[in-house]
Amino acid sequence: MDPALQHIIDRVQAAAADSTPLRIRGGGSKDFYGEPAAGALLETASLNGITSYEPTELVVTVKAGTPLAELEALLAASGQCLPFEPPHFAGGATVGGMVAAGLSGPARASVGAVRDYVLGVTLLNGKGELLTFGGQVMKNVAGYDVSRLLVGALGTLGLIVEVSLKVVPMAPAEATLKFAMSQSQALKQLNAWGAHPLPLNASCWVDDAGAATLYLRLRGAVAAVEAACKTMGGDRLDNAAVAPDWTLCRDQKLPWFVERGDRDLWRLSVPQTAPVLDLPEQPLVEWHGAERWVRAAPEDGQRIRAAAGAVGGSATLFIASPARGIRANGRFNALKPPLDRIHRQLKREFDPAGIFNRGRMYPDF
Repeated sequence: MDPALQHIIDRVQAAAADSTPLRIRGGGSKDFYGEPAAGALLETASLNGITSYEPTELVVTVKAGTPLAELEALLAASGQCLPFEPPHFAGGATVGGMVAAGLSGPARASVGAVRDYVLGVTLLNGKGELLTFGGQVMKNVAGYDVSRLLVGALGTLGLIVEVSLKVVPMAPAEATLKFAMSQSQALKQLNAWGAHPLPLNASCWVDDAGAATLYLRLRGAVAAVEAACKTMGGDRLDNAAVAPDWTLCRDQKLPWFVERGDRDLWRLSVPQTAPVLDLPEQPLVEWHGAERWVRAAPEDGQRIRAAAGAVGGSATLFIASPARGIRANGRFNALKPPLDRIHRQLKREFDPAGIFNRGRMYPDF
């Protein structure tokens, strides 16, 4: 066995024996996300490397501590990519952290989320046992799909050791269109475009210094992109010039995010067809209306959750204001009784002693 993995297994088994909590950490790029976890640091950087990659099969198997940038560079060299555009936030983002956080970038509404591309996972559970779920093909699951269950679990069910991912070829053509329009106009237009066979890939509406603007990215076949540009209108932007802005949007580093000051940053997940919401200020809107970012004072949290809940959505305190201190409880929506029971039962099955990322998802979980 790989000595680095054996060392981690030994630490987990020792921690399980005396119920000592462990705090899993890849590159630390998402330390801000979720509740602060308790326990001694358990780093995954030593679990590094591409296990297998055959471009013709559109599947890559990679160890959890591998830098995300390294994986994306390998795929790009073969003209392939992770289409859901996982955020990096910082240079140390890892593949394991990408899966554990389950966060997707601007293209998520059009191409799917992280979990849609996870084929198989090797997991180290709370007993120090290595478990393998799924495989390297789409139709590999009989029963409960544990591989995708781990996406977004924030390491509370176990330590991801290795993951197999479906990859796709890069789109042959891309264009970004710019439209001057209000939030309500943008939401209406995005819903209208969604009813047509257009190569929509990503969208971002923002009111920056009084300039309300919708940016729309198209990706697909050359003919489809060119035809859409001719019929949809707007101002076509230079791809090379606008590409860095989409990267900044992916990592929440656009000026709109940077100028947050001492306010909280909330992430709202709502139906794409939801209207303009009653919020403290105008949001930044992505995912064709399904994701809305809100900057707000700490006392506005209840209002924001109510606005999201009124349209069947949810709100997450994505980045807490420095004014809240180190701990800002209640970052995620409280689970309803049936789901809460299921989550706790799964936690007990995978991590009986509760050693992994204790408190990371909910203060008592």
